[in-house]
Amino acid sequence: MASPSPSNHFALFDLPEGFVLDKDELASRYRRLAAALHPDRFASGSERDRAQALAKTSLLNDAFETLKHATRRAEYLLSLNGVDLRDESRTLKDTAFLMQQMEWREALMEVEDAEGIDAMRTTILAARDDLHQEFASRFGQQDYDTAADTVRKLKFVDKMLVEIERLEESLLDY
Repeated sequence: MASPSPSNHFALFDLPEGFVLDKDELASRYRRLAAALHPDRFASGSERDRAQALAKTSLLNDAFETLKHATRRAEYLLSLNGVDLRDESRTLKDTAFLMQQMEWREALMEVEDAEGIDAMRTTILAARDDLHQEFASRFGQQDYDTAADTVRKLKFVDKMLVEIERLEESLLDY
């Protein structure tokens, strides 16, 4: 059994470090490791063994969630290369993207039905796909500053998708 290591999430799952990731393989490796660390396996063990299993399970779950979500994976990859986006003092200076944000927000405010929601979702998902490709390219070129700006854009796009879901719930009374 691989022992969860706080040093690198990719190493924990024995996956190559990179943005492009086989999610099915990640899930398979996660299930295998989670089964090996399941609390039932340590029920008759010492308090120390149970505590260690719990800590390793927590680390495993965090690593899985980080790698499973593209934006979190991108942010994690940057952190492995010395770029910390958590303590952000730098703002996005891409005026074209800032204008696009305003246009999307205005369009979202005008949505009145399921068709409008679907159109907005399609637009935002396409933008997210483009940003994923941009991040993979910039990160691969070790252009970490531009890759970090791409993550900032991805965070906005992720928030827009959450707002679209909320609007859908309110319009369709879920």
